[in-house]
Amino acid sequence: MRTSTVRRVGLAVAVAAALTSVGACGGADNGSTGKAERKDTGSGSGVVKTDAIAALLDVQKKTGAASSAKIEGTMVVGSAMSAKQSGALDWSDGVSGTMEITYTGGAMADTMKQAGGNGSMQARYFKDGYAADMGEALARQTGGKRWISYSYDDLAELGGASGAAMKDQMQNTTPDQGVKALLASGDVKEVGKEQVRGVATTHYSGTVDVAELTAKTSNLDADQLAALKKQLNDSGITTETVDVWVDGNDLLVKKSERGQMKTGELNTTMFYSDYGTEVSVQRPPAGETIGFKELFQQQGAASGAS
Repeated sequence: MRTSTVRRVGLAVAVAAALTSVGACGGADNGSTGKAERKDTGSGSGVVKTDAIAALLDVQKKTGAASSAKIEGTMVVGSAMSAKQSGALDWSDGVSGTMEITYTGGAMADTMKQAGGNGSMQARYFKDGYAADMGEALARQTGGKRWISYSYDDLAELGGASGAAMKDQMQNTTPDQGVKALLASGDVKEVGKEQVRGVATTHYSGTVDVAELTAKTSNLDADQLAALKKQLNDSGITTETVDVWVDGNDLLVKKSERGQMKTGELNTTMFYSDYGTEVSVQRPPAGETIGFKELFQQQGAASGAS
């Protein structure tokens, strides 16, 4: 029983990391991009890049100001997991909303099945944290508590540098983060005009230096940043390719990220629609909820007693 609980805690942490991909990898405006202006497209590569940067600045502004959207997509994170997810998020005041996640492969799917789950779960986002429905298997171990609630502050405290970075990413998980990543990369170009699910879009692509991007966007001290960079290097990710597709209203329609890890590929694809949609989310019943920190401490105490 205790082994199953340990697996559930590990899975809950993995879900937190996975959900950062709902919006995109974090990004910050490159100071030089703010001076970009639209120019007529020419044959020179420098002109094309300048046009792309200027266009993406408009996309970042419009998408960020849209406040909410429906989101769906798929992700592969090495051998750890593959999953699909769908739902709606509101980012007008922090991030709130509900996402349905189904693990379709990898270690996470195996762990959920071994723990008695069916591979699916629901996550609810709130301004100060979020809650994940881990199913009846967890409820049988915790006296009917199937939900794990996460305070971003507690997650940061327990996770050290990686936890602090996760807190920052989770609180800034919005569709325009993928656009910011491209702007920060300094390597972005317009690929062409394409149809995405019946919508006419413009496709932009660029290569992001993951370690450098983290340095620009993390609110970490020197020791925490060094630890986080080591974690990224240990995973084998040094760069990733980010692609975005935007519609005629300068709104993000699709975003993909691709990179290589020591444990396999990193590949996410997200679709965004119905900007401005109404998003309503309720906290799960208190009697069915256990705090992540409490569960973590219980597991530690149980291990020490064995």
